[in-house]
Amino acid sequence: MKILIAVDGSTFGAKALDYALGNPAMFGQATLTLIHVAQPLPPRAAAAVGAEIVAAQYAHEHDEALRAARDRLKAAGRSAAEVLKIGHPGTLVAQEADMGGHDLVVMGSHGHGALVGLLLGSTVSKVLATSKKPVLVVR
Repeated sequence: MKILIAVDGSTFGAKALDYALGNPAMFGQATLTLIHVAQPLPPRAAAAVGAEIVAAQYAHEHDEALRAARDRLKAAGRSAAEVLKIGHPGTLVAQEADMGGHDLVVMGSHGHGALVGLLLGSTVSKVLATSKKPVLVVR
C-alpha cells in the first residue's frame, strides 16, 4: 500500500503523519510519501530575483515544512519519500495521489466552524472533491 501524507509544517499535518505512524496494524507495511505544496511566488517577484533564488526559496520552505515530520519518522524507525509541488495545494495533492499511484491520502483538518470550508479547510475540501483515491481526514 502506498500512502500520500500531506504535510505543511502545521500541527494538522503532524496529526496526519502521527496517525499513520501510530497505527502500525493498518500502515506498518505501507510505503509513505510526504507531499508539501508551496504557494507560488508572484510572477513579477520571481522574475525579479531569478530562478536560482526562487528554487532555493522553495527548497528552504520545503525543508522547514518537513523538519518535524522527518524527526517523527526517524523516531518511529520509518522513512518516507518526499514530493515538493508548487501551486494550489488541494489540486496538486489530489493530482499526486492519482498520478503517483498512491492508494490513500492522509490529511489533517483544522476541524473548526460549521461550514465545510471552515470545518475541513479549503485544501481538504478540494482534495475530497477531486481525488479519485480514498482520503482519510484526521482531526
